Amino acid sequence: MTKPTLLVLAAGMGSRYGSLKQMDGVGPNGEAIIDYSVYDAIRAGFGKVVFVIRHSFAQDFCEVFNAERFGHRIEVEYVFQELDNLPDGFTLPAERQKPWGTNHAVMMGADVINTPFAVINADDFYGRDAYAVIGRYLSELAGSEGKYCMVGYEVSKTLSENGTVSRGVCTVDAEGNLQGMVERTKIERVNGTIVFHDLGTDEPLAENTPVSMNLFGFTPDYFAHSEAYFKEFLKDNIDNLKSEFFIPLMVNKVINDGTASMRVLQTSAKWFGVTYKEDKPQLMQKIEELIAAGEYPRNLWE
Repeated sequence: MTKPTLLVLAAGMGSRYGSLKQMDGVGPNGEAIIDYSVYDAIRAGFGKVVFVIRHSFAQDFCEVFNAERFGHRIEVEYVFQELDNLPDGFTLPAERQKPWGTNHAVMMGADVINTPFAVINADDFYGRDAYAVIGRYLSELAGSEGKYCMVGYEVSKTLSENGTVSRGVCTVDAEGNLQGMVERTKIERVNGTIVFHDLGTDEPLAENTPVSMNLFGFTPDYFAHSEAYFKEFLKDNIDNLKSEFFIPLMVNKVINDGTASMRVLQTSAKWFGVTYKEDKPQLMQKIEELIAAGEYPRNLWE
C-alpha cells in the first residue's frame, strides 16, 4: 500500500495573519488548525505533507511549520504559488493582484508529488475520521489514473452560528460518484430549516445534503489535466482581473468529459472553521471536548 501525500493550501495565510510567528492558536498549547490536520494525517497513514505558500512569508512559515515541530514523523516540503507562475505563452496582466485560485495552488505540487494525494485548506478543521476515510481510499490507488475522491460532509455539520457560509453543493449518483457541484454562497439555518439565498428566494436544503469543504483526493495524473485546462481557462479569462481557477471548476470539467470519476466518501466527522471571528471560541471549545473524549492528546506533539 502506498503512503499518500497531504497537500495543504496555505498561500493565502500571510495576508490574513501578517506575521505567521503569532499564528492563531486554537489548541490548549497554542496549536493551530494546521497542527491538528497534520496530526490526523500522520495517524491516517500519510507519508508526506506539502505546504503551498508564498515567498513573501516563507521564512516565517517554515520557522513555525516544519519537520522538527511535527517530531519528524512526516516528511515536509514547501512549494510556492505566485501570480506570475503561468504556462509558457502567457504574461501576467500588470493590474492583476488576486491569486489565480485553489486549483492553481494545487498545480504547484506537481514536481514534488508522485503518489495519490489529498488536498485541504490550511484553516479548516476536518476531523479525524475524514482523514482516515480518505487515507484508506488513496492508499489503494497506486498506479491508478482518473479515480478521484472527495469527502462529502452533511451540510448540517458545516454551518456557522454567526452568519451565512459558502459551500459546494454536490449531486451524487446511486453508485456514490459525484455528478456535479454548484457553489452556493449564502447558506444558513432559518427557523429550523437550512436554506440558501443565491437565487433571490429561500431555497431549502436537506439536512444530509452532501457538500464539499475542499477535501479532495487525486492521483498524480490530475496535474497534467489541470495544466492543459488552465491554458484554456487563461485564454478566456486572463484579462478578467477577478477570475479564479477553482478546484470545483476543474473537477466538473474532468467529470463531464469522462476523463475521471470522483467517489464521494462519507464521514462521521464534523467540520469546524473560523468563517467569522465569533467562531474561534466555539472551535476552541470543540477541541477541548475532543481532547476530553480521547480524540487528541492535550500536548499534541509531545
